[in-house]
Amino acid sequence: MEVLKTADFVSITHLGHGRGSKQRTASLLYEVMVMYYTGVPKATMKKDQIHVDHKPQENKLLMVRSVDFLKSKDGQNRREHHTDAYFSDKMIIRRGQTFQMWIEFSRPFNPKSDNLQLQLKLEPIFISSPGVRISVPLVDVLEDGRWEMKIVEQKDNRVRLSVNTLPTASIGRYKVTVESFSQRGRLLYPCTLNDVYMLFNPWCEDDPVYLDNEAQRKEYILNSMGRIYYGTEQQIGARTWNFAQDVLEACLFLLERGQVAMTEWRDPVIVSRMVSALVNSNDDRGVLVGNWSDSFEVLRCLGIPTRCVTNFSSAHDTDLSLTTDIYLDDKLELIKDETSDSVWNFHVWNESWMTRPDLPPGNGGWQVVDATPQEPSQGSYRCGPTPVSAVRNGQVDLKFDTPFVFAEVNSDRIYWQKKPDGSVSQVHVEKNTIGQRISTKAVGSESRMDITHLYKYPEGSEEERIAVETASRFGSKPTVYPLPTEKDVSVEIVMDGAGPRIGEDAKLSIVLTNKSSKQRTASLLYEVMVMYYTGVLKGTVKKERIPVDLKPQETKTIPWTLQHKEYIDHLVDQGALMLSITGRVNQTKQILATQFNFRLRTPDLIITPVEEAVVDKELTVKITFQNPLSQELKNVLFRIEGLGMQSVRKIEHGDVEKLATVTLMEKFVPTVSGSQKLLASMDCRQLTQVHGFADIVVKPK
Repeated sequence: MEVLKTADFVSITHLGHGRGSKQRTASLLYEVMVMYYTGVPKATMKKDQIHVDHKPQENKLLMVRSVDFLKSKDGQNRREHHTDAYFSDKMIIRRGQTFQMWIEFSRPFNPKSDNLQLQLKLEPIFISSPGVRISVPLVDVLEDGRWEMKIVEQKDNRVRLSVNTLPTASIGRYKVTVESFSQRGRLLYPCTLNDVYMLFNPWCEDDPVYLDNEAQRKEYILNSMGRIYYGTEQQIGARTWNFAQDVLEACLFLLERGQVAMTEWRDPVIVSRMVSALVNSNDDRGVLVGNWSDSFEVLRCLGIPTRCVTNFSSAHDTDLSLTTDIYLDDKLELIKDETSDSVWNFHVWNESWMTRPDLPPGNGGWQVVDATPQEPSQGSYRCGPTPVSAVRNGQVDLKFDTPFVFAEVNSDRIYWQKKPDGSVSQVHVEKNTIGQRISTKAVGSESRMDITHLYKYPEGSEEERIAVETASRFGSKPTVYPLPTEKDVSVEIVMDGAGPRIGEDAKLSIVLTNKSSKQRTASLLYEVMVMYYTGVLKGTVKKERIPVDLKPQETKTIPWTLQHKEYIDHLVDQGALMLSITGRVNQTKQILATQFNFRLRTPDLIITPVEEAVVDKELTVKITFQNPLSQELKNVLFRIEGLGMQSVRKIEHGDVEKLATVTLMEKFVPTVSGSQKLLASMDCRQLTQVHGFADIVVKPK
């Protein structure tokens, strides 16, 4: 510092530098000198040499040059998302599935200092309404059920992204913006010519429209040609129809006209009900005048599995009596101005496949959606979605518009005579004329498939009569059928403990109670059906009738057993079943009905630490599983996570013999002290939902 007393300035000089677009290594020599204000150096204070790795591009903005959505009809995305048959060259994908895209930058992407994000905006074009905005972050590992993306390939200035979409995302046209981040700042790149059209996804198990049959997916989603049936039940005609109209833009325009928030476009129940109201021309400035030749598959275009259905001798109930009423005068001549109900020679509607979480289990699956509704519903001309299973059982209290559809397919035609004094009496009933030969195109062929059995039990059967009388209780003429003289018998289904296990016989109890002082007899029909966890019924496993004799004031317990061999080849995910019981008390005509949902419990994985758990010390854990089935398990896969692990450990174990026990010895190194959970699961085609966990206390080292 003594040197500076006679000087005014300090000069620092460096020699040597690196320059260029590639990484350079430079050697810098610097010298610090004291100088007079005249510029004359006096003395050197410090002199040294340093080496520098210079990466000039890292200090530049990360600019997007171009984006490639691989959206050509024969490109990867369109093929993998089953949208390559759409006429458009737009980016059309299905939700709940990843899609690929390339981004080219102004320089190589550096994962350590750069970042990316996609902004997706679902905004109305033709109306003023709030939209949906989604941010998609860049992650190292994709997880199901999240909006995320990861880099799967990098070439020079280009990166290929795999983008994960939600299976519950709103459908529609999304505008995309790429947001790039670097040390120099943030840039936005609007993909103005690359809107993303997102549809429902019947191939995704977590989508409410999931259909687990590939042949049916090809028929009800991908087939551009179909058959529509017309005529009469004795003379059925068929017309081939082309469903391949280029109507995606028009379909989305219709949804905007529906005045429903775009956040609701994620729900196929709401979307299908909205489409029913918008397609018809009765109100809402709809598209089509109802007629017998036009049926546009808007729902199929949006990704909802849909088929055309024709109901012959289709009733039109105008007063919600759930009967088709014909009025005669005292001379048995038709009173035309009072007979407003009618029977059409045929009526065509759609069925769409979806879950119904808004209804009791068992009502998912095929839903009636009528694009040419005959009567208004909740103030608008629309019909559906109506669960076909509810129609079959006369459960007309379930939404939507079930009373009207029930009357179309299973109402009785009742003749009433009006006398001069104004009184009306029932003179004749036709029980098997309405709803005949309900038809749709068969899967994979041009033949007609009769699906009448899905809408009603065999005509004249006890089950069919129970459905009719149950429905009529909710109609405008609830006393059209004799009411039960007493309601003194109850029925319920009881399960002991935690319930049956898979691999064993399923045992429940049917408990009937006679509260009267008289003997009661009944005939009960039980039907056990396989059910998806979403409430969609797959099929019947067993059906049988049970005669019941109850003494006065008696409570009787009837053991019910479903043998392992009867159900094992029919189970679907989570081993869910539904037991349905219906019947009628002979003496009082009281209807008995109840349903009971249960599942076949799977075995737990037993997880046991072999030694004490300590931070940074290897820990051995024993995982034990016993196959409960008397059949071999194929391609068994174990997954283990927790205990501070950043990713899931997968173990491909191979096959497991019938009733065999598997023991895994796995090693871990805990990194965090305290109470930790270790989770494990086992999966294979024959057995799912097998899992277990252990609480492990990890001690500090």
